[in-house]
Amino acid sequence: MRLFWERGYEGASMAELTAVMEIGSPSLYAAFGSKEALFREAVELYRGTAGSLTGRALASGGTAREAVERALRDNAASYAEHGHPKGCLVVLAAFNCSNQAVRDHLADARRQGRDQIRQRLLRGVAEGDVPAGVDVDGLATFYTAVLSSLSLEARDGATARELGAVVDGAMAAWPERTPAP
Repeated sequence: MRLFWERGYEGASMAELTAVMEIGSPSLYAAFGSKEALFREAVELYRGTAGSLTGRALASGGTAREAVERALRDNAASYAEHGHPKGCLVVLAAFNCSNQAVRDHLADARRQGRDQIRQRLLRGVAEGDVPAGVDVDGLATFYTAVLSSLSLEARDGATARELGAVVDGAMAAWPERTPAP
């Protein structure tokens, strides 16, 4: 997972993968069938571990705004942490990837993340903490784009403080409820 996270799908060679896993190519193919199948398993492992911050934040208590902000801040902090590759595997592994099936798999994972945000926003509308009539799809896409940008900025060396400033700006765009007359 870490090798794919650092180098992307095509950047991780079979020689590097087998060396990291301390197995030979025949064992890798016997266990996973292909590099693509191994990559898909790595993505699912990532989504269940380091990549699960968004889902956990959105499922936590509080308002939709608090949940979205927690998702952004938790991911920003994680993306900038030492001890693992910077940024998000699901976002960064898609760059310069010519394998259409891999690109589709990663795009589907990103759409699922956007849908998690969208569902939390819809719940916020129903609970009254997101203004009625707000463009939920547009807002979900916006905050998903912010998450992707945080990942790229982290890979480029942005500090946790710099990523926090991006989150501050994104949260300033949160739609405010208009006071009742």
